[in-house]
Amino acid sequence: MADEIAECARVVRSIRARGAEIAAVASRIDIGAAKLALVCGRGSSGHAGVHMRYLIETRLGLPVSSVAPSVFSAFKSDIRLDRVPFFVISQSGRSPDLVVATQKARACGARTVAFVNDANSPVAAAAEFVLPLEAGPERSVAATKSVVGSLALGASLVAKLAQDSALDQALDRLPDRLASVLSLDWQKMLVPLGEAQCAFAIARGFGLGVGREIALKLAETLRLPAFAYSAAEFMHGPRAALGPRMPVLALRLGDETAASVDATVQVLRAAGQAVCVCGGAAGDLAWIGDDHPAVDAIAMLVPAYRLIERAARLAGFDPDNPPHLKKVTETI
Repeated sequence: MADEIAECARVVRSIRARGAEIAAVASRIDIGAAKLALVCGRGSSGHAGVHMRYLIETRLGLPVSSVAPSVFSAFKSDIRLDRVPFFVISQSGRSPDLVVATQKARACGARTVAFVNDANSPVAAAAEFVLPLEAGPERSVAATKSVVGSLALGASLVAKLAQDSALDQALDRLPDRLASVLSLDWQKMLVPLGEAQCAFAIARGFGLGVGREIALKLAETLRLPAFAYSAAEFMHGPRAALGPRMPVLALRLGDETAASVDATVQVLRAAGQAVCVCGGAAGDLAWIGDDHPAVDAIAMLVPAYRLIERAARLAGFDPDNPPHLKKVTETI
């Protein structure tokens, strides 16, 4: 896991070198004719889809829905998807439900685009367009470099679809930033995580999918119950579950969501809750400074991954091989 975290910069640099390939796919999707876009993925891939959703809705003004694969695989339903962009994200490209969902979506008229690490996988074969991650073999059960690659690839495609030069340029800077954040030390959270009964991650907007990814990695790698919420939703119910051994990680991006995250952190700290923050004036976790918020969200994953991998080893766990899990989840 540690070795694969260290490869994130290389993976994103390779993706950014394929700009012409990404632009060619963008030109063929016919995004101007779409009334809706769909994202499809489970687990870490689903978290990358949440990030992409915020980008599509804010940059293209197109509503996005997350597809439930069981609608196609278990219920065997047909849905009217004529010319609807359908983005399926899968590191392995082998989960049967995602294969069926992609096949059915394409048969129903969707413009299917697959983000996969294995270009020869069944999901790739089912899609009309394929954009490989080219992250290389990932041996740790907990995916890291392929998740960062999925986030960067989705953002790269949206930048081309929206002709968003600011996002495109920030993504060009991302590989160097990923190399820089690799050295950040979030040791401040090691003791709280080691003593925790459960943990929470809070964020908003572009940070929400990343927060969910961090919570998943805490659960599968550190064997710690962990939950991720929008900072806005957190105050409407989940806050009641907080206790003294339940640390909170807040991701604060420098955009329109910042004030809301700051306010939530202020309330929690005033109540004596253990909260660690990345970003902003209230931040107490090491950070390299803000760039584009959608891209910063991706960069925040690397020190979080390093923290979780280290915490697992300190707890005596093997972060590369969590119990009861396997690399490919074969959901029907």
